[in-house]
This record gives sequence, C-alpha cells and structure tokens, in this order.
Amino acid sequence: MSTYQVLHDPDGHLGAELPLDREPHMLLVRAVLAVTDPDRMAPDDLRQIGLQLTGHARAVAHDVEQLVARLPDHDGRRLLAEDVLRQAQQRLDVPLQGTLRCTQGRARSVRDLYARLDRLTTPQPVPGP
Repeated sequence: MSTYQVLHDPDGHLGAELPLDREPHMLLVRAVLAVTDPDRMAPDDLRQIGLQLTGHARAVAHDVEQLVARLPDHDGRRLLAEDVLRQAQQRLDVPLQGTLRCTQGRARSVRDLYARLDRLTTPQPVPGP
C-alpha cells in the first residue's frame, strides 16, 4: 500500500501551509520539456501532469509574491519578478488541455518561477568602496 499522494491545489490555497517539494517537480518539468513528439503521451496523462504542475506553479508563485512584496519599488529584482509572475499567470489562466503544448507551458511556468525565487533568495552583493 502506497502512502504517496499527489497535491492537487490549482487555486494555491495550501501554498502557505505546505513546504514546496521542489526536486520531484523539477524532474517532472525537465521530463515534460524534453518531449518533442506530442503523440508520445496520452491526453489524460498530459492533463494529470498539467494539474500537478498548475498547483505547484501557484504555490511557487505565492512564495515569489511574498518576497516581491518586501522589495522596494525601485528594485530591479521586483520588476523582473513581477514580469515572471505576470507571464506565469497568463499561462495558468489558459484552460487546462490534454495537449503537450499546454502541459509544457505549465512546466515552463514552474521552471521560471523557481529561477526567480532563487534570484530573490540569493543574497545581493554589497557594493564596495
């Protein structure tokens, strides 16, 4: 009997309550983005992967939004993060379809959001004299 459960939270309600499980999601992202033949995956599989990536993207976006809210308005990192958040929201607003293109869009959102999260959590160098 397996105790593994997939998180399905397309609206991101649990984002603040559960820690992100980055590694398996990034493995899934890399696998989805590596597929080049749309006929290699069944629409139901693509839809299921898309659901999982949608919930995870919303959770990562929530973390990015929390960090962005702490940045000054003139900080360049804020502008870049807001752009990534806007692009991710546009992708996630498209109704989920059982297509490779749709699922890869969700995968790109997760990848881009994690890249921005990393940039926001990396200490900034202090300018020298």
